[in-house]
Amino acid sequence: MSAMMQPQIILLKEGTDTSQGKAQLVSNINACNAVADVVRTTLGPRGMDKLIHDDKGSVTISNDGATIMKLLDIVHPAAKILVDIAKSQDSEVGDGTTTVVLLAGEFLKEAKPFIEDGVHPQNLIRSYRIASNLALEKVKELAVSIEGKSLEEKKSLLAKCAATTLSSKLIGGEKEFFASMVVDAVIAIGHEDRLNMIGIKKVPGGNMRDSFLVNGVAFKKTFSYAGFEQQPKKFLNPKILLLNIELELKSEKENAEIRLSDPSQYQSIVDAEWNIIYDKLDKCVQSGAKVVLSRLAIGDLATQYFADRDIFCAGRVTEEDLHRVAAATGGTVQTSVNNVIDEVLGTCELFEERQVGNERFNIFSGCPSGLTATIVLRGGADQFIEEAERSLHDAIMIVRRAMKNSTVVAGGGAIDMEISRYLRQHARTIAGKSQLFINSYAKALEVF
Repeated sequence: MSAMMQPQIILLKEGTDTSQGKAQLVSNINACNAVADVVRTTLGPRGMDKLIHDDKGSVTISNDGATIMKLLDIVHPAAKILVDIAKSQDSEVGDGTTTVVLLAGEFLKEAKPFIEDGVHPQNLIRSYRIASNLALEKVKELAVSIEGKSLEEKKSLLAKCAATTLSSKLIGGEKEFFASMVVDAVIAIGHEDRLNMIGIKKVPGGNMRDSFLVNGVAFKKTFSYAGFEQQPKKFLNPKILLLNIELELKSEKENAEIRLSDPSQYQSIVDAEWNIIYDKLDKCVQSGAKVVLSRLAIGDLATQYFADRDIFCAGRVTEEDLHRVAAATGGTVQTSVNNVIDEVLGTCELFEERQVGNERFNIFSGCPSGLTATIVLRGGADQFIEEAERSLHDAIMIVRRAMKNSTVVAGGGAIDMEISRYLRQHARTIAGKSQLFINSYAKALEVF
């Protein structure tokens, strides 16, 4: 009897869902479908945007699948996988994030009746794998290559790809305008792989058509000190010096101890500090640079000193912008002003400071290396401009993709229907259950 009375062992904490088998599968499928239903309505040119507001109270308006999925606070473990699918699609391809989520959801939906009828998941997935291999081969067969076409043809095709991406987005009304801008930006950076070489700067105000592309770098005027007004704001073919040093008069008081026997020596210490900074500034001037940028502060003494010598300077330039200027102008960021040779100076055709909306912008255009481009976006509300930025990110990624893999297929659900038709025909030639499964795979493709 004592053997029968063994206490029950509880491994899981209370309230844990311990359902297994078919019930759990169906619950997983339902959860994934709920997620797919959230983004379903954003797909395509008639898709609507979602307005999401989170616990912090910030509001996001978006049509981008990956963005919406990131903002949804999903706890169900199976549905979380869908979020990851969207994220990986976003980082690899950049667009089609809604599409992958919907497709995954639809495959599960089609599989649900089979699961409920007691089909083993292994059988299902085996047929799905066969179907997806067939589909891949068919896509490759139908793809059109643009290899060896002239630059004009390539450009128009890339612009079409970009316009397709933008057509379902907020800025769809101006898609031709933005598509050509994106293509120019991507062609400008050539084979440069780093996406951050295309900068996107957002300035509220104006309308979308006021956005423009700079063949080079543009950034907001940084914090400036007295003397800034006297500096010239426009140069033709200037030399550009990039620094990572503070040009400020700082008492060297950090961990230095000085003992004086005679108070009159104090002046010599003060002089030494001044000499150090004047020496630094003098070396900057001697280098022949007309534009001096630094990641750290450039103080008022330096600003005034440069102004007297017709040199423009900007301190506290963000690291990303500084690197982009370096890449664009062919300069190198210096950590010391000693031995500044011509090789480390950058140059560009035109440097100017321009008013954009209510901001002043420093613009370097006509850069020799052509490794960077900057898109300055204008528009009404902040959420609107941010969504425009996300849309452009998608378009840029797609154009880059198309430049690397120069094959394209028809869009708008045409390719999906063609594959669906092909799979249905193929299913007729197979015996057994897998005929049904491949048919359901084909049916799932019709969701678009």
